[in-house]
Amino acid sequence: MNDAGAVAAVRAYIDDHRAAFLDDLAEWLRIPSVSAQPEHAADVRRSADWLAAHLRRTGFPTAEVWETEGAPAVYAEWPSEDPDAPTVLVYGHHDVQPAALEDGWDSDPFEPVVRGNRLYARGAADDKGQVLFHTLGVRAHLAATGRTAPAVNLKLLVEGEEESGSPNFRALVERHRDRVAADAVIVSDTGMWSRDTPTVCTGMRGLAECEIELSGPDQDIHSGSFGGAVPNPATAAGRLVAALHDEHERVAVPGFYDGIVELTERERQLFAELPFDEAEWLRTAKSHAPHGEAGHTTLERVWARPTAEVNGIGGGYQGAGGKTIIPSSALLKLSFRLVAGQDPGRVEEAVSAWVAEQLPAGIRHTITFSGATRPCLTPLDHPALQSVARAMGRAFEQDIRFTREGGSGPAADLQDVIGAPVLFLGISVPSDGWHAPNEKVELDLLLKGVETSAYLWGDLAPH
Repeated sequence: MNDAGAVAAVRAYIDDHRAAFLDDLAEWLRIPSVSAQPEHAADVRRSADWLAAHLRRTGFPTAEVWETEGAPAVYAEWPSEDPDAPTVLVYGHHDVQPAALEDGWDSDPFEPVVRGNRLYARGAADDKGQVLFHTLGVRAHLAATGRTAPAVNLKLLVEGEEESGSPNFRALVERHRDRVAADAVIVSDTGMWSRDTPTVCTGMRGLAECEIELSGPDQDIHSGSFGGAVPNPATAAGRLVAALHDEHERVAVPGFYDGIVELTERERQLFAELPFDEAEWLRTAKSHAPHGEAGHTTLERVWARPTAEVNGIGGGYQGAGGKTIIPSSALLKLSFRLVAGQDPGRVEEAVSAWVAEQLPAGIRHTITFSGATRPCLTPLDHPALQSVARAMGRAFEQDIRFTREGGSGPAADLQDVIGAPVLFLGISVPSDGWHAPNEKVELDLLLKGVETSAYLWGDLAPH
């Protein structure tokens, strides 16, 4: 079958099964699988059971609910009949953010509603819609190619705690390392630039976070009797914050930039070609001027440069009026977004050493780091990334551009444990309102996701 015939066959299959697919999605969306709220624990389990049953009906010979210390995940696999076929693992999540009508929704967030070309419900885009499009996609792939099994060994891992920070995900992946082993990972918990500019994300930043407690006097003391003669922990906190960046807004922690993978000129050019409106971006950011590391554009800063941010600072008297004291303690909360080449452990060591060097005698401190997330990046010329771009290009009938993601997520754990490249395939657009009232998904774009999935497995197999 030539390419035009294959495209026609995929689209015909999708069109014939569109109504049933949307009915299934609506049924799943009615389950309020809110992992953050204990009263919905049974619903999260019901969501996992629903998905496992749906995957079996789709044709996956193996579909299991995997237990964790928290909410259950779902794992499925469908072996290829080709003994040399590569193995691909699709990642997503079936839990959703909290939602209630009184939050500002125009309709019940767990009663899906179609208005025009949009399906409104919690989880429509993040992430149930983008998980489920793979089920119709693989059926369309089989129908168009005449296969009885996918062109790749296809696996799915759909967790139930992503919206709660994935506290048990890495342990789950490590425990089932042999089962989830793959040659490539497809993450369908992402979006694209816009409906007119379809894009593929090539990487995510990592994250390290810390809380610094500073202690001076053993109790609050009189600033008249002792001020100017003993160190003040609130002043020390302010000086730490002031010293965090140099005059070029580079992070001033020695060793912080060691090993980073710099942007190539090609990547900088691709970022520059995106239709980026900085004024509109600032409105979205509720901010009034761009700011950041000298020598880099806004997109480069949020996607491909490491950062240090002050998330919170406190110390001393916070009530009405004045209280002339030297406070006994102060607190800082810092976070560091990391890029490819940075190791969270080494960054934590560098930050710890820097903090100790900055503080004067008489200021004691403790520094506590939260669980870190590694950055992940797939090079533009990686064959699997090019397969994703080609499949998406066939579906959208235009060239696909490339972006990165400034945030962090569990995809890096998959790359770290499995040792496979992580690729991102998503059709959500910024207006879909993830985590917000009236979350929705554009139905035509959702079906483009189905179509992309249908083309992807045949393209990945030889590459």
